[in-house]
Amino acid sequence: MKTYLFIDGTNLYASQFQLFGPQKYLDFSAFIKEVEKKIKIHFNKIYFYASYSPKPKRLNKKQILYLKNEALFYKNVKKTKNVFFFKGYRSKTSGKEKEVDVKLAVDIVDFAHINKYQSICLFSGDADFMHALKIAEGLNKKVFILATENRIPNRFTYIYKTFVFSFYKKIQILTGQKIQVIALGVTKMLKKI
Repeated sequence: MKTYLFIDGTNLYASQFQLFGPQKYLDFSAFIKEVEKKIKIHFNKIYFYASYSPKPKRLNKKQILYLKNEALFYKNVKKTKNVFFFKGYRSKTSGKEKEVDVKLAVDIVDFAHINKYQSICLFSGDADFMHALKIAEGLNKKVFILATENRIPNRFTYIYKTFVFSFYKKIQILTGQKIQVIALGVTKMLKKI
């Protein structure tokens, strides 16, 4: 069964930064290998959608560390086998991310219509992609959700099988949620700056 992994990359980056701080970042390749092993699904293709944070004219030490961490994380992602990296952009006026969510949702729907995959895994901490997933499901595609412990898209967890990857804390599962919590050993998956 051909399985594609779609990743809300900006969301994943923010999640891992919140978990590990500015001095470390998640080794994406090692993380994906561990995810595949734990959930027993091979990803034929990985589609990663993100935008780089805007660089202020005057940077403080905290912003410098954040931007360096982000650049190293995305560079690491791009080196991973079978990854297509879509780079969106940020609005010059608001700094908000542009193109990323729309491109991700359109690709989910488009690829489902042309039968590129039989099952889909979406890695995201928010439920913005519900409609795209419903269309894929309506086209007989199997849908799974992946999330980190600090960004669980709760609305999805009542509808789709959800794998939550936990590095540190226990996850509370509510009645009706379709969650499987998977503990990961963090030490072998982190890179130091």
